[in-house]
Amino acid sequence: MPINYEKVPTRLVSLAKTAAVSLEKQGLAGQRAAVYLVLDRSGSMRRYYKDGSMQHLAEQVLGLSANLDDDGVVPTVFFDTEAHEAVDIGLDDYAGRVAELHRAYGHMGTTNYAGAMDAVIDHYLDSGAEAPAFVVFQTDGSPDSRRAAEQTLCKAARLPLFWQFIGYGADRFDFLRRLDDLAVPDRRIVDNANFFPAGKDPKLIPDGVLYDRLMGEFPDWLRAASAAGIVGPNPAVTPTPGR
Repeated sequence: MPINYEKVPTRLVSLAKTAAVSLEKQGLAGQRAAVYLVLDRSGSMRRYYKDGSMQHLAEQVLGLSANLDDDGVVPTVFFDTEAHEAVDIGLDDYAGRVAELHRAYGHMGTTNYAGAMDAVIDHYLDSGAEAPAFVVFQTDGSPDSRRAAEQTLCKAARLPLFWQFIGYGADRFDFLRRLDDLAVPDRRIVDNANFFPAGKDPKLIPDGVLYDRLMGEFPDWLRAASAAGIVGPNPAVTPTPGR
């Protein structure tokens, strides 16, 4: 179904149109997905909230969601030492929303990946959604417990959720690269995650480049998850030339 840009705030129309181009290139035009956003608020993340990087990412994800999801809302999980309950950031209330929520949570803590992932899983299962979920998971470093993060990702591989990790900052992100490459089928039934680093200033990444990176492995996962019976057939996903 073509997107109705009249329902998209003027400020986000360009993002929604740019996201649509990336989806089209990946054969995902018409694909439906519940889009989630997970935001790291460990102590080292302070600069990215202050300089607007986190709000910028939320707006980019809303532009993607306008194409994939039909409710104009992105359930968002902030996490530090604990995961906070998912809150909605929508097309009608997105301006300044990230800073507002960040201030309300108060003290910034550590980096509990597993708690954040469980919060997304619980929200998705409780929502009764029929479409698969695409989860944008932003962080600037390794988790408090690598073992718990690995176990949670492997557990989630049997669910219709795809995890797209994004690394902010100068960290080498060795753990996220390892998480991305966990063995299939020894550790998980399908490859349900991807990772890319966004560098020290993620706002400098052009929107089109960001969307291309976000969608880089989602079509592969849809096909593998469909073959494994995790999601239903995906007629909207067309084969990529050369695959």
